[in-house]
Amino acid sequence: MSIFYRAPAGALFILLSAAAAHAAPVHGAPAKRGKVETVVVTGARTSIGQPNSVERVSATKARQQINAVNPEDLLKYAPSLVVRKRHYGDTQDPIATRTSGVGASARTLIYVDDILISSPIGNNNTTASPHFGVIAPDDVSAIDVLYGPFAAEYAGNSIGAVLNIITRMPDHFEVTADALGAIQDFGQYGTHRSFGTGQLGAGIGDRDGAFSWRLSANHLDSTGQPLADITLTRPAAPSGAGIPVSGAFDGRNRTAMPIAIIGAGGIEHQIEDTGTLKLVYDFANRAQLSYTVSLFHQSDDATAQTYLRDASGIPVYAGSVNIGGYNYAIGASSFSNNIYDWKQTHLAQALALRSTSGGDFTWEIVGTDYAYLNDSQRVPATALPAAKAGGAGTINRLNGTGWYTFDAKGVWQGWDNHELSFGIHRDAETFRQSKFNTTDWLDGRPDALATRAGGKTATDAIWLQDIWSFAPDLKATFGGRYENWRARDGANFSAAPPLVVKQPALSHGTFSPKAAIAWQPREAWTVSASWGSAYRMPTVTELYQAITTGPQITVPNPDLKPEHANSYELAAERADDDGRVRLSLFQEDITDALLSQSAPLLPGSTTLFSFVQNVDRTRVRGAELVADWNNVLFDGLELSGSLTFADGRIVKDTAFAKATNKFIPQLPKWRANIVATYRPGDRLAFTLAARDSAHAFGTIDNSDTVSQTFQGFGAYFVVDARVQYRVDDHWTASIGVDNLNSDKYFLYHPFPQRTFLMEIHYAR
Repeated sequence: MSIFYRAPAGALFILLSAAAAHAAPVHGAPAKRGKVETVVVTGARTSIGQPNSVERVSATKARQQINAVNPEDLLKYAPSLVVRKRHYGDTQDPIATRTSGVGASARTLIYVDDILISSPIGNNNTTASPHFGVIAPDDVSAIDVLYGPFAAEYAGNSIGAVLNIITRMPDHFEVTADALGAIQDFGQYGTHRSFGTGQLGAGIGDRDGAFSWRLSANHLDSTGQPLADITLTRPAAPSGAGIPVSGAFDGRNRTAMPIAIIGAGGIEHQIEDTGTLKLVYDFANRAQLSYTVSLFHQSDDATAQTYLRDASGIPVYAGSVNIGGYNYAIGASSFSNNIYDWKQTHLAQALALRSTSGGDFTWEIVGTDYAYLNDSQRVPATALPAAKAGGAGTINRLNGTGWYTFDAKGVWQGWDNHELSFGIHRDAETFRQSKFNTTDWLDGRPDALATRAGGKTATDAIWLQDIWSFAPDLKATFGGRYENWRARDGANFSAAPPLVVKQPALSHGTFSPKAAIAWQPREAWTVSASWGSAYRMPTVTELYQAITTGPQITVPNPDLKPEHANSYELAAERADDDGRVRLSLFQEDITDALLSQSAPLLPGSTTLFSFVQNVDRTRVRGAELVADWNNVLFDGLELSGSLTFADGRIVKDTAFAKATNKFIPQLPKWRANIVATYRPGDRLAFTLAARDSAHAFGTIDNSDTVSQTFQGFGAYFVVDARVQYRVDDHWTASIGVDNLNSDKYFLYHPFPQRTFLMEIHYAR
């Protein structure tokens, strides 16, 4: 029973709710078999029928239950997933899965109608975050979540999960419009103010015979709460030196050291615009041609706030100060590094030709491209408040970065009791980063080149998978994927300290076998076992990361090995017309895991630096319980929830012995959510939901013992509410509250507090 005593606040409640739902009387039609059926959605990548545990999020249902501002919000209550979304419109919102934290973005594949929007150029929660902004929220029809690397169709980046976001197409003339407003009441340390968001969206589409089209546009204007606390480490001894100032707050950092909290930074004002056009033509020979193009533009202006005042009440941003009898030196960058101007323009495209017949053989050919047309961030180099008017700074550009993919796939069902699928794949990535000095960080032209990094990677793959129904209630899946990966044109440059490096070309060939078996012992029951091997190749930024060490700069390891995962899942599911319950036991063993950790960088040095290395072995063991049921206790009440336990450990780490047997960073032991929706009729829906998580460690040696502080990964319990009313066949109104209980928690960054939303939607 000890396992339950360690659960977070909502874990027991969800377990009891699932048990109650399963024990509830079953009403309505006779139970159906629980097998997963193949569903074909025209013109989009589908996931149903794969040898994985699959959760489908219906956008229509999710929008009724969830205060969804951006498309990733529809995943808020998906089992075992956490979208680290810091505020509305956030472009750095990676997904954590049941075996990986938010810093392992390269272990999840995310597609929008075949377009790869999970960034393959890095493995972090900043520049390698998914690009959800290329899709408007109202475009989404459904989201499929595949857990684990058990499908041969997908690359090793599926170690954590694969998300297929499916958009909708009209079958008649339609017009949609949406207006949303939100306001957050935020109070923490010296920041007490309201932060607002407004969003307008519209869409139009039609179908005329064989041709259908849809055009959508979305505009977001949002200001978020501070993303950073500006802190100073308390000196060892008191001192009377420095200008006396007031306004600081005492605290502790994540390693329990005393700190002074002197301000807030990263207060982002974002204006985002998304335009998407999708064209589909159905040929008479039962083939379909589709083209999707999406343009995303963002303007992000971040500011900072100081809490410090001198004796005259003037704000203090830099210099030698005295706080509570201790002398602190505030550098020019302490505040100025937390303000910036960031412009992005990204273009995503996909062209697909696929068969639509129901014969023995179906096929598809898909090509996609994602391009950073402009990606430029300006940061001041001088101290505030003077920096607000301009002055020296830097311009960091990712222009020219991007990737393309090509897939050709066939499915043959002409062989008795077999469904044979096969395909070829290619992806290629280009990373370009240049940082320039400038005399005017606000509007100045780029001057001398300060640093440059870049490189290219590419993967060619061939895969084969057979689903064999060898008995009435037994189905086996066997597959394999061969990949040939290459990295080339790696280069690093730095003006000061000086560095000019041309990296050698790299290549790896890998084979990843897959196997699964599913058994239906009786009506409504399915039991399955899956095993998958997968190789996740190093990304460009992992290979060519440069680190400055005083007067030197170096590239730590441009010859990283792929991380190799062996994943296992044993699942049992009971499903009928009134609900379902699924229990999955899973394990993931990774050798040569690609993680950022501390180790000596220079030969003979004892100084530790943090950079990406191959960790000998990691292991995650856990269980996932998912339940949903209709008409629980009384008609109209729907209950759903999930509970995930994961024990993730560093099994062996030769380079950093202190990390051995420690918990994997950013992976909490427990996560849970529960959603209750009551529909008293066809027009009205009331939803109350909760999200719960245990704390996690942010460092690989678990030295960050304080979690509820800036840079910590704290526990949280968040309650959300929503009421939706369908006024008539065209108009729908909704009001809601996120974080109703205003839990003040950190996932490295301070997260939003109580936020009120109102939305009006029109459709005809």
